[in-house]
Amino acid sequence: MTGFLFVTSFVGLLALVPLRKIMIIDYKLTYPSGTATAVLINGFHTPKGDKMARKQVIGFTKFFSASFVWACFQWFFSGSGTCGFTFFPTFGFKAFKNSFYFDFSMTYIGAGMICSHLVNMSLLAGAVLSYGVMWPLIEDRKGAWFPSSLPQSSMKSLNGYKVFISIALILGDGLYNFLKITVFTARTMYLTCRNKPKTSKYLIIAENTGKKHNPSEIITFLFNTDPNDNDQPQDGSELNEVFLRESIPFWLAATGYIVFSIVSIIVIPIMFPELKWYYVLVAYVIAPSLGFCNAYGAGLTDMNMAYNYGKVALFVLSAMSGKHDGIIAGLVGCGLIKSIVSISSDLMHDFKTAHLTLTSPRSMLVSQAIGTAIGCVVAPLTFFLFYKAFDIGNLDGEYKAPYALIYRNMAILGVEGFSALPNHCLQLCYLFFGFALVANLVRDIFPDKIGRYLPLPMAMAVPFLVGAYFAIDMCVGSLIVFVWHKLNKQKASLMVPAVASGLICGDGLWILPSSILALAGINPPMCMNFVPTKMS
Repeated sequence: MTGFLFVTSFVGLLALVPLRKIMIIDYKLTYPSGTATAVLINGFHTPKGDKMARKQVIGFTKFFSASFVWACFQWFFSGSGTCGFTFFPTFGFKAFKNSFYFDFSMTYIGAGMICSHLVNMSLLAGAVLSYGVMWPLIEDRKGAWFPSSLPQSSMKSLNGYKVFISIALILGDGLYNFLKITVFTARTMYLTCRNKPKTSKYLIIAENTGKKHNPSEIITFLFNTDPNDNDQPQDGSELNEVFLRESIPFWLAATGYIVFSIVSIIVIPIMFPELKWYYVLVAYVIAPSLGFCNAYGAGLTDMNMAYNYGKVALFVLSAMSGKHDGIIAGLVGCGLIKSIVSISSDLMHDFKTAHLTLTSPRSMLVSQAIGTAIGCVVAPLTFFLFYKAFDIGNLDGEYKAPYALIYRNMAILGVEGFSALPNHCLQLCYLFFGFALVANLVRDIFPDKIGRYLPLPMAMAVPFLVGAYFAIDMCVGSLIVFVWHKLNKQKASLMVPAVASGLICGDGLWILPSSILALAGINPPMCMNFVPTKMS
């Protein structure tokens, strides 16, 4: 796993480096996440930003500590099996059986505070539709729609409907957004090239002047909104000058890309013989074009569509590789394309942050390379720590790994075709695929009237497979934010990200000591369980 990450991740870092000037300065792409990060960083360097940062750090520390202590407290009652606060039958045992309960997860509550209300309500809508309506009705058709002798986990049983209908929603949403961003990107690039002036004042200044600027001047420029200030630079020439001062040689990026590509073409087929070397070669030939499309779309919309490019590769390679090698070849090819396209887009976000914060592009690239190298080692170690300590992938356990199951069954679908589906599942998949397309189309056509009330198909798809409990946690987080904004909107806007981050980090940090305890064979001392009154 470490070797695979090393030979694929660095290619993504180098794929679009020569295009950074075009993306950031020529096309003036906004990259909303990168811009927001830059504004936050620059805000810390003003007196007002320092005061705000202090409040946020204090809030983060308080809720980080509370979340960590709460996770530790829950562990003592978790025992084995379905024990502890995680399995609290909040709405009764019948609802609990259908996964409708509140499991006191600070991670999901914090995530719900960060996510928009629309995302959280879409999750809840998907949970109600699937586990509240569809799965109970389909389960009643046992013996007619699927054999009653099959276990529920079989792909020919109820689990097949859960997996493939969620895939249909994800594919419908992903295909629509992929086509929309492709058309939007092509149209914007065409208009930009047609209307682009022959000369650009700020580029002339940036490339020919040797003047150096104090960082505080640029920070003042970013936060100065006084239209009567004649000294305020209107074209951002200072930012462009610093960004272009330290160039990254084209030959260096091209040579690095070619070298890492050759290494991958040799090494990956040795690791995974099912994926032939010529598939890897084609992937690296088309990867820069795919990466450019994704990075351009992300600059316009802040949407990273790498997973959709990966799905396309998954289906194509699964079908081309045949029945014996198709599943592994499709999954490896999916990871290959997704890694390159995603990393190159993320790097452009970081270059945008560097552009607005007067950070050296070379330093940013070197930092990214160091972070990538560390991640190539830490990520597999973290995975195997989880894999050894917990029951990863068990649909009845805490860590279901739903997307692992989804992607594997996408590969199966690419190899076997529709024969892998249970009865009437294909018709339901068509229905939900169409719903995803229509919902997105209506949202784009009527953004302020009807569209804002339609759920997001991508968000709806997750509880179809995972269950309703985490959607309830997310909605609790959304409710906290809603009430907080009603009570004190200014304070809520300042503190919600810090509080949510504290809840997530505190709960997540407890996983490390709990993993060590599990590996050491130390189990929780108590099992808190709930039974109906008659049984007790």
